[in-house]
Amino acid sequence: MARTKTNERKPKIDKAVAAARVKAIWPILRKAYPKAKIALDFGDPVQLLVATILSAQCTDVRVNRITPALFKKYKSVKDWADADLQEIENDIRSTGFYRNKAVSIKNACARIVEHYNGRVPDSMDDLLTLPGVGRKTANCVLGSAYGIPGITCDTHVIRLSRRLQLSDNSDPVKLEFDLADIVPQKDWTLFSHLLIWHGRNVCNARKPDCPNCPIAQHCPSTGKADLW
Repeated sequence: MARTKTNERKPKIDKAVAAARVKAIWPILRKAYPKAKIALDFGDPVQLLVATILSAQCTDVRVNRITPALFKKYKSVKDWADADLQEIENDIRSTGFYRNKAVSIKNACARIVEHYNGRVPDSMDDLLTLPGVGRKTANCVLGSAYGIPGITCDTHVIRLSRRLQLSDNSDPVKLEFDLADIVPQKDWTLFSHLLIWHGRNVCNARKPDCPNCPIAQHCPSTGKADLW
């Protein structure tokens, strides 16, 4: 007897349906999270750049605990660029992967000083030339520091996009481009924040609170055991 397939691929996402779903959940999420914004504390673009690099594989809460002292010590891009690498490592040790993060921060800031007159660039192409900066970090800086629309695909955005069947991609870059096709460009930054806030408060990874989810009626995964 042939074995029944239990892991068949889910159907390909229909972009028109996905776009309609975005349109339906947008006002609901805006009402549910009127104060949705980036969780990292920062005062200027370089602070956000550093905080975002530190947040990799680390919670925003932990990053926010150490950045006040960091930003008091390192007041400018040049301070980071000129700092001793081991000293930076010691200062950011509690965020994990501190050696790689220290190298990225120091080298990114050195490039900013050398090529961008000490100002964090405000274009995707230029940001991607900075060591340790990928599209996720670049979009974070563009959207929250410069007000330039950007989709930040963190773990929450990836999880919710798949559960809502907005995309079947778990690769952050591919997902970013999928969402860019179905979310109005002016809303990219806030849409990311709304999904992140909803992921943290309701649609968490292990046990989503479907009974109390304000967008449950629009979610294809509501109440299902095989949530993406």
